[in-house]
Amino acid sequence: MAGKHYSGGSSRGRCPIIFFVFSLLALSVLVYVFSVFSSPSNSLPIHTSQYPSPNPKADYSFVVSLEKFLSSTSKFQRSRTVSDDTEASVSDEAVKKLDDGIWKTETERLYGDSFFPAFSSAVPSPLRVYVYDMPRKFTYDLLWLFQNTYRETSNLTSNGSPVHRLIEQACYYGYYCFAHHSIDYWLWADLIAPESERLLKNVVRVHRQEEADLFYIPFFTTISFFLLEKQQCKALYREALKWVTDQPAWKRSEGRDHILPVHHPWSFKSVRRYMKNAIWLLPDMDSTGNWYKPGQVFLEKDLILPYVPNVDFCDMKCLSESEKKRNTLLYFRGRLKRNAGGKIRSKLVTELSGVEDAVIEEGTTGEAGKQAAQNGMRQSIFCLSPAGDTPSSARLFDAIVSGCIPVIVSDELELPFEGILDYRKVCFFLYLIGAGRPNVAYDINYSYVLFPLVMLCSQVGS
Repeated sequence: MAGKHYSGGSSRGRCPIIFFVFSLLALSVLVYVFSVFSSPSNSLPIHTSQYPSPNPKADYSFVVSLEKFLSSTSKFQRSRTVSDDTEASVSDEAVKKLDDGIWKTETERLYGDSFFPAFSSAVPSPLRVYVYDMPRKFTYDLLWLFQNTYRETSNLTSNGSPVHRLIEQACYYGYYCFAHHSIDYWLWADLIAPESERLLKNVVRVHRQEEADLFYIPFFTTISFFLLEKQQCKALYREALKWVTDQPAWKRSEGRDHILPVHHPWSFKSVRRYMKNAIWLLPDMDSTGNWYKPGQVFLEKDLILPYVPNVDFCDMKCLSESEKKRNTLLYFRGRLKRNAGGKIRSKLVTELSGVEDAVIEEGTTGEAGKQAAQNGMRQSIFCLSPAGDTPSSARLFDAIVSGCIPVIVSDELELPFEGILDYRKVCFFLYLIGAGRPNVAYDINYSYVLFPLVMLCSQVGS
């Protein structure tokens, strides 16, 4: 589906971008595997080189690691004033000076007398990333806000507070949490950790901008969206936009070598158009216009990182034991009414309410909701994954780790690492379209459930 997306921007720096994409792929796979297989005692370094180590063997839980990280840095951050170093204006001389410095560094790297890494068949030199030292209101203050408020709101539903999207949906056994919208935290934490304790060895942090291949913007766009009032959030977005776009490195490339985490389709919407040249880290992508405007996101520059499953991994023993228990043909548990691209849900409920062996039920949050969804998926053959308030959700990956075949109902959806993984081998895709485009064929043995789905999708799209 890559050809369906708008492309644009310069091809400058394409090789570093491709290399960084695969580096992020490696990190996300590591995080995904650890989150699925690890026990709460496993570790992840998540501290900066400026401060003492919170715990050399920190938990993979977002909440636990964040608590340790903030407690170890609090005495430094509370006493240390980080001035807002946004420049009112950047002179052309400053931009030219940085450009000359980068050109000199690249020339020495390519044509230096000591070695020629550009023409060597050996392992390439690591990708060099400069991490902006942004004012704390864009980084630490947001982490502290999350830390100080999540307990008060963790039991509310999505109609009350969206904080559960960061916490409660991914809480294992009441204490082991891995927030599936916290990718910006984990990436930033790894980048600023001491090199000896980092997960990504083929990406190094540099402290001089002229040495950098890419620039990382450590602004927590999703946490600010969830926790701040609407106008307060928009104001912070505008401040972050000004801070970043005033930097010489941004002006030099117009943002094409900058990395921006936007790991929720709702976050950062008010200022996205001003940063569309940057490399966005996204949870999903579609071209319907419901979530992303044309020209803002496309596969040639952006990277889709997967959601972390909310349910426990069903290993080979679990799959063997659950095989005989899969008595439900089609299963869905979640919010039954959604707006925009998620309107299909209510239609699916009406269409499937009388279908034999189909279970469609309203979802709940918390440990009880997680356990109900996990049990339902492990007892089902197909798991419905329609669009909701976002193009996709962790439900897709819940189904995969539960051994349940996903039935994806979402137009023009791009999935994580789709260029490497062939999802057609493990999923059904149904589109909200009319005539002119066939739906994916389905097994005749399951036609009495899937046929109504196909007919409904065709009718909605007509």
